Amino acid sequence: MSARDTVEIGLNRFARRGYDLDEVSIVPSRRTRDVDDCSTAWQIDAFRFEIPLVTSPSDAVVSPATAIAVGEAGGLGVLNAEGLWARYEDPLPIYRQLRDAAAVGAPPVSLLQQVYCEPVKPDLIAARIKEMREAGVTTAVRISPQHTLQLAPTVLSAGVDLLVIQGTIVSAEHVTTQGDALNLKEFIADLDVPVIVGGAANYQTALHLMRTGAAGVIVGVGADSFSTGDAVMGIRVPLASAIADAAAARRDYLDETGGRYVHVIANGRIETSGAIARALACGADAVQLGEPLRIAAEVPGGGIWWDSVAAHPRLPRGGTSAPVPPAGTLQQVLLGPAETSDGRTNLFGALRRTMAKTGYRDLKEFQRVDLVIGGAAD
Repeated sequence: MSARDTVEIGLNRFARRGYDLDEVSIVPSRRTRDVDDCSTAWQIDAFRFEIPLVTSPSDAVVSPATAIAVGEAGGLGVLNAEGLWARYEDPLPIYRQLRDAAAVGAPPVSLLQQVYCEPVKPDLIAARIKEMREAGVTTAVRISPQHTLQLAPTVLSAGVDLLVIQGTIVSAEHVTTQGDALNLKEFIADLDVPVIVGGAANYQTALHLMRTGAAGVIVGVGADSFSTGDAVMGIRVPLASAIADAAAARRDYLDETGGRYVHVIANGRIETSGAIARALACGADAVQLGEPLRIAAEVPGGGIWWDSVAAHPRLPRGGTSAPVPPAGTLQQVLLGPAETSDGRTNLFGALRRTMAKTGYRDLKEFQRVDLVIGGAAD
């Protein structure tokens, strides 16, 4: 791993300097390229996607229907196997309850905690996966590290294509004196489906997760505008630096294994097309988006946003948002055309335009674009 500037914050106590995405800028090269000659496609294991999008497994933006729509648009929709669609036969009244509460402001976290008290039902998980599979898209569901051993047999027997094991922070080496811990390396070795794991926050954790046999590693702690992880736990990850560290781990693991490539998926405050481009330029293979998708007309939350950890029964680490009106269809949000100039629609059409302006024909090439540090954007 390359050396990083350190700053003395007190007598004999040092901290590394990290950079967020809005402190990084992309530098055009000597060449430009026709936008129609640029490809945003990427492939993980046997699955190819036309846009480098993995959805956040938030019930606010992902239902089986929207997961299918994301797949049809070229991305990967990830359904939460511990979310509302796995707890209620018909969760639509729950969404109406949340939207009614939003009519007078953001729904309270206590209401989220209440609706998520309903137990997860394995038969519902299987039914949701079946619905997505029958639509012909690549199917992916998220389970938390704490419930992986309990829920994975149901998920796998239902025929999921990709398994996502995701928490705020996931390590390859969880230490506990309270029963058996999930051993990711042993667990993944026994599976026939590729696994994406995360989040990781630094080089060492990313490298350890790669050594478990994961096909992809999620980098970042998912801290968006509504996250309270910093206030609650004091954890904040400068995402540009975290991505670059994970990309370095990917390169070293590639050398270590003689050619095994593990994908880096950036997850954090990525809310505009410019932030998507910066994340990929820092070394990510794809981005995980949640809050930016709430403006699509089809999402089940109706413009309300909450992250899965906002409903934690003991320590919620995120707020709920007031509803926003739709800015267009999911197709417009992802692929355009855009009718506003705020970088929140035509997210991946803008990425192709950035690649064309900087002269790169595919995402692998684009990861080599020059970057500069110029201070946070206004």
